[in-house]
Amino acid sequence: MSFTYEDVGATRESGFCPPGFHPLHVRTRIGEGERVFHRAAEALCTWEMHRAMGVGIEATADRAAPGVDVTVTLAGLIKAPCRVVWTLSEYRRAGWAYGTLTGHPECGEEAFVVERTGDGTVWLTVSAFSRGAKWYARLGGAATRGFQAAYARRCGTTLRKLCAPFDED
Repeated sequence: MSFTYEDVGATRESGFCPPGFHPLHVRTRIGEGERVFHRAAEALCTWEMHRAMGVGIEATADRAAPGVDVTVTLAGLIKAPCRVVWTLSEYRRAGWAYGTLTGHPECGEEAFVVERTGDGTVWLTVSAFSRGAKWYARLGGAATRGFQAAYARRCGTTLRKLCAPFDED
């Protein structure tokens, strides 16, 4: 399968959104401290956060890595094939992004990055650019974008719960 958009890897640039796409940026506080950061990075990079949300995940590897194919299943009905386009593993930041493949209801890219700031606060940022690819996603318009924003907020809420036992706050 091939990507359904041209700007593959563009979510690595903060705030980039190609013409004709809709941007998304949701930032959620996860907790405090190094243990929270490491726990959040592990849950994010092993698909645990997504599975804890009740999202179906089929991946060709146990961890996010460039080239790994992932199929996300929502509500048992909507299958969304993607491929990881980049990963990030730094002292204070970890994450990855995947891009849509043929058959995905949307067209675009979504990034998930956990960051520990200088004051020790751990954040999850979900950023994306997308537009409808299938008729029902295009027909949904603003409602589809609202669902995407709610999904991003739920990622943060779920990751915060997974990390709560490690929070130094």
